[in-house]
Amino acid sequence: MADSSRRADTVTLTIDGHEVNVPKGTSLLHAAETLGIEVPHYCYHPGLSAPAQCRICLVEVEGAPKLQPSCVTMAQDGQVVHTESPSAKRMRQGVLEFYLVNHPLDCPICDMSGECKLQDYVFDEGREQGRAREPKRVFGRDDFGGDVLYYGDRCVMCTRCVRFMDEVAHDARLTVVERGDRAVIDTFFESGLDDASFAGNVVDICPVGALVSKDFLHKARAWDLDHTPSICPNCSQGCNIDLHARDNLVQRLKPRENQEVNGHWMCDYGRANYEWINRAGRIESPGVGRSGKRRAADWQTALGALLDRLRESEGAGVRIVGSPLASNEALGTLHRLGRAVGTVTESVFRCRRTEDEDPLPGFPLLVRRRDLAPNVDGAGILGFERAGSDDATGGLGAAASHDGILVVLGDQLGDQPEDFGADASLYVYLGTFDSPAARNADFVLPVTTFAEEDGTFVNAQGRVQRFEQGLQAPGSARPAWLVLGALLAALEGGNPPGSAADAFAALAAEYAAFAGLSHDAIGTAGAVPEPAHA
Repeated sequence: MADSSRRADTVTLTIDGHEVNVPKGTSLLHAAETLGIEVPHYCYHPGLSAPAQCRICLVEVEGAPKLQPSCVTMAQDGQVVHTESPSAKRMRQGVLEFYLVNHPLDCPICDMSGECKLQDYVFDEGREQGRAREPKRVFGRDDFGGDVLYYGDRCVMCTRCVRFMDEVAHDARLTVVERGDRAVIDTFFESGLDDASFAGNVVDICPVGALVSKDFLHKARAWDLDHTPSICPNCSQGCNIDLHARDNLVQRLKPRENQEVNGHWMCDYGRANYEWINRAGRIESPGVGRSGKRRAADWQTALGALLDRLRESEGAGVRIVGSPLASNEALGTLHRLGRAVGTVTESVFRCRRTEDEDPLPGFPLLVRRRDLAPNVDGAGILGFERAGSDDATGGLGAAASHDGILVVLGDQLGDQPEDFGADASLYVYLGTFDSPAARNADFVLPVTTFAEEDGTFVNAQGRVQRFEQGLQAPGSARPAWLVLGALLAALEGGNPPGSAADAFAALAAEYAAFAGLSHDAIGTAGAVPEPAHA
């Protein structure tokens, strides 16, 4: 019965001599992909409608009177498909030659060089020499507004950008104007894409160098960039992204597909806010002593002195200030350390917020959230509360005047006075940048940003998601979970966590929200914890 049901829901066909079984409604293009066969295509994108207008994905189907566009031709039982037959290859070569009639040969200066599908396809199976004798058309460059430039000479008229703005952004600002060899993409309005919230995605989906980012223009070559799977740190949506880095600096953020979170897309706010990761002036070595008495120390000396102070203060009241930019591993280990030392009387975090949320209409799962930090929900799970912001202290009044142990992780305290923490018997600051309030700490310990470590965040949907290290940490900076874990192990006995996965395993053993999860189980797509059973 089960086999009969499976057969009813699937079809079996042969592609290039290989039999494949795929669900009904699968296109020939996707059926070929399951076999590792790439059929060239331009106008088709999995997040958009398929107009079948570029004509480069044509394949031969035995019994069909002519070549079929594989992006819209559905797989059928018993089909025999040839993607590399002489007629299919001849058609692709002809289409490529047609595109090159007017396409400029400016690969050495084009930002898409190394990522351009036209470049790849022509290299694989284009003509060795062009036959055109007429001069190429020239359109020049057009500023579409926002972060988008348009080079009409390079455009292959796939219309992906037009369809994205129509179908996904529901903001029809782009269209095809003119006809024939004069056709170009243009904007409807004077403002162009200036105030569009998701327009940067048209650069991502352009298969050639027609649409490019002003921010990335001539910044780096594609083959010089290291790609690291990560999570956008700029709001609690937790869009899956790739960090593109060169020379230990983030050069750009690109969306990474996850249909449960952000699909193929990300918002322009998240895309543009990455320079803070590259900011110079980081705390690079541990410091011991308050204000003018601070002296540089190595980690062994600093942690040894801090352990002595923690043991002397055992049983004291502990107030903790965390950050929703910190990982679950760091926040959870911090809370455990506070409980091991004394009684945690307050643990709070602060988060910048915007007035309104900004959803992507055609993919409503994706929303630029009000909370402009990635781990607000994780902080809540781990026992942190949002600090009030209705007073002059920014919600940190109780912490500022605390006379016990005060530990601050990740909050730069830029709005706090120089005497912040002056009453504390022990004030420990773990952060990335110095400030007058941080300089008042007994111990200043340099920690890494999310881009310089492995870890996890919990997004607004409750999904636990992993990010990986993409940059080398400056100086002696170390992940906060490692620093705090070493202190905790020294106080309680046992071994410090050897990796972020170990630190997360300790959380999973203690917090029901993470029970049953591990870094391996979370993977690159994230995981939603099973609800706890009564």
